[in-house]
Amino acid sequence: MPARSRSELALQEACRALRDPRAAPDRQWIARLTGASPWAIEEVLKEVGGLGSFHREIGAAHRAAGRPSYAQIRAPFELYSLVRLTRPDHVVEVGVSSGVSSAHFLLALRRNRHGVLHSIDFPTFSQGTEPSPHDSAVAIPRGKSSGWAVPERIRAGWDLRVGRSERLLPKLVAELPSIGLFLHDDLHTPTHLTFELRTIEPKLASGAIVLADNTVWTGAAFPRWAHREGVRWYRRRRSDLVGLRTLGPARR
Repeated sequence: MPARSRSELALQEACRALRDPRAAPDRQWIARLTGASPWAIEEVLKEVGGLGSFHREIGAAHRAAGRPSYAQIRAPFELYSLVRLTRPDHVVEVGVSSGVSSAHFLLALRRNRHGVLHSIDFPTFSQGTEPSPHDSAVAIPRGKSSGWAVPERIRAGWDLRVGRSERLLPKLVAELPSIGLFLHDDLHTPTHLTFELRTIEPKLASGAIVLADNTVWTGAAFPRWAHREGVRWYRRRRSDLVGLRTLGPARR
């Protein structure tokens, strides 16, 4: 069997383990955000296909908590690939929930043997002991906390902060020398997304990747900021997850 076929089968199995067929990676999006060659992208996606035990563990954690179809970011394999291909010193994400994105960031940083993940989450909890139609799509089960599906063995060095982004993100940004990758996935309003983008601006490294999910709710906030940065933004397939690669403070 050709190597690409084996890689595809492994990625399909990873999607099944997470119970999310939409997680199949968008190679063109990765290439646009990183400038990496098709060969380099295939190499990191082979690594993703080899993470079967982690994907099964995360999937099992969701099922055990009564969340077999838990709302999560649809591009965990791309997140892993972006970190592996750009090797950022500091990754910042706002919005954790069960930790699917966090786990893939942590796995990639672990493989890089370099870099730190800083996460901020203001959790929403289930109203009862069982999932309810009245719960938020990302409600955390009773008795659990932000990042509850992230395997314990990859949590070392994870800087997880619980609270509102409005309070915690400015403090975090002030502490960091630079930000190489940023993911917005919390309160999806134009005002809040703009606040987060403006807050991280001073610390963005040259060539930093900035991502925002659920932009169907944030209107023109991301395109407007991309225009200010003077760079083109890209959509992941037909989804509302978008991203860009900045010029960085030194080149603005």
